[in-house]
Amino acid sequence: MDDLRRILRRIDGKGYKAYKAIAGAYHGGGLSLYVDHVQGDPFAAPSKVRCRIPRRRAALPPGLFDNSVRRTALEDFLARQVRRAIGDIVKGGRGTGRSGLVTVDAGGQEVLERTAVLVRSDWVEVRLEVGLPGSGRSILGLQAEEMLCEELPAVAGRGLVWSHLPQEAARRFVECVENQEHLRAQLPRHGLIAFVADGALLPRRSGVSDLPLDAHECVIFHSPDEMRVTLELLHPIPGREPSGRLITGMGIPAGVTLIVGGGYHGKSTLLQALERGVYPHIPGDGREYVVSCPGAVKIRAEDGRRVTQVDISPFINNLPFSRGTCPFSSERASGSTSQAASLMEALEVGASTLLMDEDTSATNFMVRDARMQALVRKSCEPITPFIDRVRQLYDDLGVSTVLVMGGCGDYFETADKVVMMREYQPIDVTRKAREIAGEIPSRRANEGAAPLRASMRRIPEAGSYSAARGGRRVKIDTPTLHRIRLGATDIDLSAMDQLVDSSQTRAIAHALHLLRQFMGPEEDLNALLSRLEACFDEQGLSCLSLYGDEEQHPGNFARPRRYEIAAALNRHRTIRIQLR
Repeated sequence: MDDLRRILRRIDGKGYKAYKAIAGAYHGGGLSLYVDHVQGDPFAAPSKVRCRIPRRRAALPPGLFDNSVRRTALEDFLARQVRRAIGDIVKGGRGTGRSGLVTVDAGGQEVLERTAVLVRSDWVEVRLEVGLPGSGRSILGLQAEEMLCEELPAVAGRGLVWSHLPQEAARRFVECVENQEHLRAQLPRHGLIAFVADGALLPRRSGVSDLPLDAHECVIFHSPDEMRVTLELLHPIPGREPSGRLITGMGIPAGVTLIVGGGYHGKSTLLQALERGVYPHIPGDGREYVVSCPGAVKIRAEDGRRVTQVDISPFINNLPFSRGTCPFSSERASGSTSQAASLMEALEVGASTLLMDEDTSATNFMVRDARMQALVRKSCEPITPFIDRVRQLYDDLGVSTVLVMGGCGDYFETADKVVMMREYQPIDVTRKAREIAGEIPSRRANEGAAPLRASMRRIPEAGSYSAARGGRRVKIDTPTLHRIRLGATDIDLSAMDQLVDSSQTRAIAHALHLLRQFMGPEEDLNALLSRLEACFDEQGLSCLSLYGDEEQHPGNFARPRRYEIAAALNRHRTIRIQLR
């Protein structure tokens, strides 16, 4: 560390490029500081710095990271503590552009596997982005010395050393996440695809905020008696009786579930909670005990998306002029064809539950009522509506559906459960819905007589896309949560409602580049994703940086699901796919 101080004093006032001299490793004061990448000017992407503290000094209790779930939770908690320490310790702006800024990739309401903090048996490490101070194009060496040699070690000490941490909060955080994963693991045993705990707080503050609404401003969730189940927890929740290790709530069974009710009564709010329930949440979020099965995938219409070689014939067939749909390709798919394609793509990569909302679905994809069937005969209608396949999806393929439906009672006959949201509370109206279906028959004909069949294997071609741009072999940008620029091609992910963190988007972009290394003439998309997940499990997300930009610091990835990675690849506008 004394060497680093001397270098910074020597280059003080020199041109900004002289900062390149500080790249390397420095030790002292109970930690190691690694300067992995030095930015080219004050306006460029920040420099990449790691702070590593040895096990003896960090003294983190081994019991808090002795399995993968607990390790992920602890690393997420520590990243949040580092972010808080940055706010308390780092002085901030020190000159031009990004000078003086320090950031860590900590999370929001969800707890994700990240690369921002790594906890290992011998050390704990935080990866930071640092704006090295400059005035115009001149180095502010003394300010950089204060940042690198004083502030960053203080941040690492406060955020990573057990004696400086809120220890009870750390334990509660880890135990809360482990409880959620334990609940998720119990779902199949109880025949459930989701669970919403009594006392959950589902509404968010606004449409652009994922923070919970204040408890005094909203209705707390309570399960209808007919759907209430009791599950076990690994760790007690303070205040719960008798032991604190039992939790009750609404169990959503496998099969077909309708969520109905009037407008603004909480239907979509419940579905959104289920969408996010594939991830664990932080304590106090209100949704921390709302859990969904890992294979739950939101499906929606997406006018204008590209579709490449997807068999949508179970839903759309016999197009005019003898155009086939097995497979189907389109540069700009319609609402119905895009929704059919998204559904079939999700099934291809293993989705076990479909989440759908009529508000974001194509009407003609969802249903054709009796009057429209009488006017437009099936021989003239290419679409087999979802209502005629939803039952088959479960009975033949074991794929469940949760569907928000406020305007079409024809779905009553298909449903195993019908939940009405009334003033933000769920009511089991299954029996009443069946009575109505008997008393007021829909008189529509079922148009899904043909059986569902397995899709052909889709094999992406590695040479059909590239991350190269200009003179660079790899150029990857993720300017927003729902946009990737891979090489010269933009990928629109705006329909991916289950993406929750821009670091997931960044990981997806680099995963698409890595997937090219695995592609071969017999490697279908499902197999490619399984190889990628095995790589994540064995090497961690840092494996993505090995195939990315040479300047890519591995501290800003969060793990995405296979479904969103597949969705991004399927939306790439130059992808070519062979069928087997």
